[in-house]
Amino acid sequence: MIDLPQPTGAQLWPPEEAKPSSRLNQPWRAFVALGEVLVAAVALWLAFLLWHAGVITVVTTAGDGAQLASQRYFGGHLAGALGLGALAAVLVVDAIRQLLLAVRARRRKHKD
Repeated sequence: MIDLPQPTGAQLWPPEEAKPSSRLNQPWRAFVALGEVLVAAVALWLAFLLWHAGVITVVTTAGDGAQLASQRYFGGHLAGALGLGALAAVLVVDAIRQLLLAVRARRRKHKD
């Protein structure tokens, strides 16, 4: 049997840190969130522009006068639009995280 020292009133487990290395709730994170939302809006706007540039309607007139309409898709433009849409989604999720960290209340220490 191993005899381990037992904690006394002065020794608590786990030991409390004197000061955290970095605080999570910092008000300047709200400005970071605002910047991310603005960049996400620009990325989404560019995604719509790329999507519309990636789809072109081609109209051909046949010999008998019938008009044939078809669509031509450009994969690079569509892939860029999808990538920018995904980037905008990630930026919005991170902006929500930053905003929650900016307004999050600090934990109060309870005195026993």
